[in-house]
Amino acid sequence: MARPSMRLSRRRLLQAAVGVGAAGGAAGTATAQEGTTHRIDMTDDLVFDPDSITIAPGDTVVWETVGTVGHSVTAYEDEIPDEAAYFASGGFDNEADARGAYSAGDPDSGDVPEGETYQHTFEVEGTYEYFCIPHESVGMLGSVDVTPGGAETDPGGQPAPTVPDAAKTLLVTVTGAFVAVVSLAYFFLKYGGDYEMMDDDE
Repeated sequence: MARPSMRLSRRRLLQAAVGVGAAGGAAGTATAQEGTTHRIDMTDDLVFDPDSITIAPGDTVVWETVGTVGHSVTAYEDEIPDEAAYFASGGFDNEADARGAYSAGDPDSGDVPEGETYQHTFEVEGTYEYFCIPHESVGMLGSVDVTPGGAETDPGGQPAPTVPDAAKTLLVTVTGAFVAVVSLAYFFLKYGGDYEMMDDDE
């Protein structure tokens, strides 16, 4: 029985390596384009912590009740960008319905009890003002500013440096090239002396 040929053409070898590199680069691009998630605590001191945050379009904010007192996250309908979707814990479409339905201890009414969360992804640039229904009168208010590039804050309270888009693109390109080189090395090592340059017609 004839032994199958282990020879590879130069074109097939390069196609395989480039294909693997492109897949790695595409994965890197997808990761770079994902939005950032930001957290805001809702406390027994009846505050949003932090009460003001700046994020980028496509970022998500997660509010979590970290104390024993339940809260709501309810947007002021007239204090969000015109093109933006209304948001409120409980899934209400407008401020009046959110206010009218709220009942302490009932998650379906918009109450976010201890250890639970509510989240919203912000797509439209602008300023969003919101409040907690049961604690609005004591000043439990917050705001989200959505601006290109956003502004993340580290635990020390200093603005964290942002990574320019050009640097992200360079990182993706370098990653793809590295994967391609590793793939080529793998094929060279695997086929060793059996590797031969062949014309495409062979």
